[in-house]
Amino acid sequence: MAPLFLAFTLLPFVELYLLIRIGSVAGTLNTVLFVVLMGIVGAALAKSQGRKVLQEWREALAAGRVPEEGVLGGILVLAGGLLLITPGVVTDVLGFFCLLPSTRRMLAGSLQRYLAGQVARGTAQVHSYGFEWPPRPPQAAPGPRHRASPFDRPRVSGDVIDTEGEEIK
Repeated sequence: MAPLFLAFTLLPFVELYLLIRIGSVAGTLNTVLFVVLMGIVGAALAKSQGRKVLQEWREALAAGRVPEEGVLGGILVLAGGLLLITPGVVTDVLGFFCLLPSTRRMLAGSLQRYLAGQVARGTAQVHSYGFEWPPRPPQAAPGPRHRASPFDRPRVSGDVIDTEGEEIK
């Protein structure tokens, strides 16, 4: 939590400082044009790399094999696009690292090793919204005044999940 807090509080100050320094050397108009150009280039690069990763996933899945880049490559493309659209020098450099295929593979490999280490140590945490694993212990059946809703939790009993359904013809 602390590194994320520091990144969101210190990074804007670092970005502002660098933009002011670049503006004093290159001029205000050139600095603003640079920031706008990086946003446009970043959006175009994120779009092309995102399509490329998606196409590689489709081809691999159609061939019955696991995509080479995996999910982390797609996440890095998304993160790189967001970083390049964000104005600033540091975020642009980080965004290009996430979008260029060679550095993206290197980052994905490092991130995969880090996550594998977290899982091996048992310190990895997964937070999800709407789904829960392992499921909570069984709850008491709803009272007679409760109407069944599609959002009710299924009643869990051992390895059997009891659900209610309706056949639609």
